[in-house]
Amino acid sequence: MTTELYWLTLTALMTALFWVPYVLDRVVMTGLGGALAGSAPDSSSLSTWAQRACKAHTNAIENLAIFAPIVLTAHVLGISSAATKAAVVVYFFARLLHFVVYAAGIPAARTLTFTAGWLAQIAIIASILRWI
Repeated sequence: MTTELYWLTLTALMTALFWVPYVLDRVVMTGLGGALAGSAPDSSSLSTWAQRACKAHTNAIENLAIFAPIVLTAHVLGISSAATKAAVVVYFFARLLHFVVYAAGIPAARTLTFTAGWLAQIAIIASILRWI
């Protein structure tokens, strides 16, 4: 497995697990019965941080829809460089930090971590287009 595919897999796993904190908050706030009731996770029954975590999860999914295809495109084209390897690692940690700071309600850090992830995507795209 290439470095890029490894970090794509970790990113997908991480994104798949981002629901856990806000569902645990839901259990705490509404009890197990409330958590199993099936209402929307961004309801007012969640703590403020958990509402933000839910939004961060949605944002992570939206960005995974961009990240995964570009990593897979680079793989199919046989493009693997120091830039693509660094970009997938940066993307993973930027998205992890984005989730944490978004849930914590730190706007400036949220913007910076989002931008770092976006720049990592751009680096991979630039590699595919042979711009770098």
